[in-house]
Amino acid sequence: MNPTLREQFERLGLRLAELNANLGDPQVLADIGRWRSLSREQAEVSQVVQQFRRYQQRERDLQAGRDMLSDPEMAEMAAEEIAAAEADLEQLQAALQLSLLPRDPDDARNAFLEIRAGTGGDESALFAGDLARMYLRYCERRGWRTEVMSESPAELGGYKELVLRISGEQVYESLRFESGGHRVQRVPATESQGRIHTSACTVAVLPEPDEAEEVTLNPAELRIDTFRASGAGGQHVNKTDSAIRITHLPTGLVAECQDDRSQHRNKAKAMAVLQARLRDKECSERQAKEAATRKGLIGSGDRSDRIRTYNFPQGRVTDHRINLTLYKLDRVMDGELDDVVEALRAARAAEQLAELESGA
Repeated sequence: MNPTLREQFERLGLRLAELNANLGDPQVLADIGRWRSLSREQAEVSQVVQQFRRYQQRERDLQAGRDMLSDPEMAEMAAEEIAAAEADLEQLQAALQLSLLPRDPDDARNAFLEIRAGTGGDESALFAGDLARMYLRYCERRGWRTEVMSESPAELGGYKELVLRISGEQVYESLRFESGGHRVQRVPATESQGRIHTSACTVAVLPEPDEAEEVTLNPAELRIDTFRASGAGGQHVNKTDSAIRITHLPTGLVAECQDDRSQHRNKAKAMAVLQARLRDKECSERQAKEAATRKGLIGSGDRSDRIRTYNFPQGRVTDHRINLTLYKLDRVMDGELDDVVEALRAARAAEQLAELESGA
């Protein structure tokens, strides 16, 4: 094991002793909030320390097996013990390394997923509709709930823009790497000569902030407009100005919602989306400063990054950030995103481990 990692696990052992002592302190017991926080940390640290102690025990077993090799009567048993200990050590080290990876507090959050048509005109809007179906099918497979926050349908089908709220377990952790430029190569339905066109859409995935971390909005910095909802028609659409558009004047960020019949509920939804976009903007600016000297394996998350290509004639999907190519485009477009998601998560974990081992 890397000496740097070993030192970190040894420090965790000291931290566990400190936590055990703190949890027995009457002052901590009297502060329920602090007690809960320390209890959660103690449970997490205790699990890692137990694994490390198991690792140390198997190191001793390995050494004992090697010491017995010189005894002809014990050599066969020693060889078996060495092989078992080496296998256990490999598994334990992998688990211990993963336990040290920094956890993003946003991973467990719900998320807003935004899809916008880009270059390519009508074909881009149709592709935005295909992406929407792909993500909705993926959410269905995961058992997540989806809610349309706002939508702007295109004339020939698909969307100019669609914003979804997705709620469930570990939503942001699974969808975070979808942010960026998605490119499609195919023969559009509107193409009469069978030529392959290239179009693009952008996707943004924003963690939904909880109430304690929402960006404080000054009402004086907001412009709130009401307008009639557009859609398939009907008496309500024609008569009521229930749609809401909120503009944050200092940044120019805009959020709108027209999905609900209630102007009040539309306003609340639009405000939630605006909060998430402002929080994402602040996080992106902070991360840009922190990572000014390097670009991570997964990319900057810049919405203009071309992260993935969907090539229909060849039936392949390629994620350019990790050079992953899968020849099962039809299944991916039907929501089978697990192979892509897991590969991206594994790449991120590998990068974090490399930084951890180098002491970065």
